[in-house]
Amino acid sequence: MDKKTTGIIATLVSVFLCGCPGLCFCLFGAFTAIGKMPYETEFSGVTDTGTLPPTVGYVLICLALILIVIPIAVGFVTLRKKPGEAVVSNEPLPPPA
Repeated sequence: MDKKTTGIIATLVSVFLCGCPGLCFCLFGAFTAIGKMPYETEFSGVTDTGTLPPTVGYVLICLALILIVIPIAVGFVTLRKKPGEAVVSNEPLPPPA
């Protein structure tokens, strides 16, 4: 495989492993940050209900942004055009004028 195909595969894998979960974390974090994420627990017959604190939402949004940036960075690094290498010629140089 050539380098471009490998770069495309690496970008797609990083999108599915980091980008998609990052978008889900972003949505979950936004709902948590605005106070719309209720929970209900039961332990030993005692039931507790409430909402998750907004701090959890802010942390999830930050984690989501990191996960979303990873596929962008992988795509940039693997698919960018690298500067051309110097061409080495075995021909003799012309005599000075």
